[in-house]
Amino acid sequence: MSDSHTPSSLAAKWDRHYAEIDPARPVAASWVLQNHLDQLPFKGQALDLACGLGGNARLLAQCGLQVEAWDISEVALKHLNNWAAVHRLPIQVSITDLNQMLLPFERFDVITVSHYLDRTLWPQIVQAVKPGGQLWVQTFLAPVQANGPRHPDFYLQPGELQALPDLPGCTDLRLELYGQGWLGEIEHQTYQAWSIYQRKRP
Repeated sequence: MSDSHTPSSLAAKWDRHYAEIDPARPVAASWVLQNHLDQLPFKGQALDLACGLGGNARLLAQCGLQVEAWDISEVALKHLNNWAAVHRLPIQVSITDLNQMLLPFERFDVITVSHYLDRTLWPQIVQAVKPGGQLWVQTFLAPVQANGPRHPDFYLQPGELQALPDLPGCTDLRLELYGQGWLGEIEHQTYQAWSIYQRKRP
């Protein structure tokens, strides 16, 4: 996925977006995470990548994991950090431009990626998962939808998540679960796909 925005303009765009949201509004985790909590480990290090307001991070922390939450928006992370402090939950936020850094090697037991798609990062994301760890993915499924992003690059193609373990740098993954369907309230539904992968042990 390419983006013509510079890092500073992209951050400003998302800061404006999150500044318009009531910080007291409930923030939901991804559908796949909410509905498959029994698949999570009982403890470990988790990363909510491109976290936004941190719906996944909040639920992961409530489930007992130590969570890092990365996003390019300082405003979103401020809201999440304040929520974590009030609820005394272990969430460490970091302002992060994913196009300007390398992900740490084999650091996380769980990585969640929701409504963010940069295909060039898949090998890095996979290598950041510990052997035996999990990658959870959920985002929009093509074609372009009225209630979703306007640019087609932000949409998964049919079969793309199932084929992820076949890509160079991603062959350590094993697909554990796949699904797709309409999600959200009737007036604002989007068609999405989701997967859970496990990174194979040596």
